Amino acid sequence: MAIRVLLVDDQPLLRTGFRMILEAEQDLAVVGEAGDGLQALDQVRALQPDVVLMDIRMPRMDGVEATRQITGPGRDGPAKVLVLTTFDLDEYVVEALRAGASGFLLKDAPANELVQAIRVVASGEAMLAPSITRRLLDKYATHLPSGEEPVPDTLHTLTDREVEVLKLVARGLSNAEIAADLFVSETTVKTHVGHVLTKLGLRDRVQAAVYAYESGLVRPGAQ
Repeated sequence: MAIRVLLVDDQPLLRTGFRMILEAEQDLAVVGEAGDGLQALDQVRALQPDVVLMDIRMPRMDGVEATRQITGPGRDGPAKVLVLTTFDLDEYVVEALRAGASGFLLKDAPANELVQAIRVVASGEAMLAPSITRRLLDKYATHLPSGEEPVPDTLHTLTDREVEVLKLVARGLSNAEIAADLFVSETTVKTHVGHVLTKLGLRDRVQAAVYAYESGLVRPGAQ
């Protein structure tokens, strides 16, 4: 079954370019296009795409609000959102990740990265280098808690090792790097990450990194 993709961008020329790239792949199918967030919501309901390639800055409804409505609480549809941005430190990316996006990609990324990102997101994984997540959160630290707030109750459901893993995810380490740091196998790390996501009710490691910052477990700028 081909991965069904919806293109959302207010620039028709960009949508055409993305369509040409994606339709050259046998396992990808562009099922529709939208020029703003409101159109995107209609198209998601009508077409049931697997992945929505979402621009952030658009008229009428931006990509953040559209993402929130597509992936927010109570949504049981299959659509995952991959956010597109012109700037790698776009403040709206942080809000999009909080809203439920599975990651983001720069608009000038090579075609092979775009294709791979869609495949990764469709599989249920997060397409976002954790180090980029951290740079974003560090840059916009003024919008985050100071670290002096009470630790949320949900954090106490984690074991000590799971807390360690969560901190390392937020620091930008890959599974392989976490495994080396803790002297365990990558499989063990994946298991711990899975437990963290389940216990905290999070979608993926991107949201886990955001949670670590917002809960005060990791402070912006800390090593």
